[in-house]
Amino acid sequence: MTDIFLVRHGETVWHAENRYAGRTDIPLTARGHDQAHALADWAVTADLTAVWSSPLSRARLTAAPAAHACGLPLQVDERLYEVDFGQGDGLTRDEMRRRFPEELDAFLTDPVGHHLPGGEDPRLAARRAADCLADIARAHPEGRVLTVAHSTLVRVLLCRELGIPLSRYRQVFPQLHNGALTHLRLTDGRAALLRLNAPVLSLTPAVP
Repeated sequence: MTDIFLVRHGETVWHAENRYAGRTDIPLTARGHDQAHALADWAVTADLTAVWSSPLSRARLTAAPAAHACGLPLQVDERLYEVDFGQGDGLTRDEMRRRFPEELDAFLTDPVGHHLPGGEDPRLAARRAADCLADIARAHPEGRVLTVAHSTLVRVLLCRELGIPLSRYRQVFPQLHNGALTHLRLTDGRAALLRLNAPVLSLTPAVP
């Protein structure tokens, strides 16, 4: 049994304009750094055995204070990259509407069958993230692992792990908050969702 604490990185400078942030490496805001330090405060109560992160700086800078506070190395894995949004990366919904309206409508109807132009197939993204989670569980049996990644990647991963049709990730998991925690328990390759989108400031010390 391995407990995985999935956390979306802290707030970025694109948050206010609601721009799609895929592979572009954008910085955290001051609030994002505050969220990272709040996560570190929680982490020291959580009996963690490892901290993993996406390579993008917004994830690494969110995870690093927790790793430091717990005296753990920060393990970075490329399989935790955000989904690549292709031509949509860095754009708002209105900007996409002006540039490729038909493709956007198709994406909003079925984000898996019609992912954004030039972007990554969410099925492939979910598979790489699930492979990473399986490796984390093998590396940390009976462990408690903080894993900092990205909104869309976590949502498609949750669908895959919980047996939810991937095309419904936007409806079933409409939003993950920056710095919020989602708790998965992996047992013999099966996942149970114990907590979803929980603000770390509201959490009591974790019970192993």
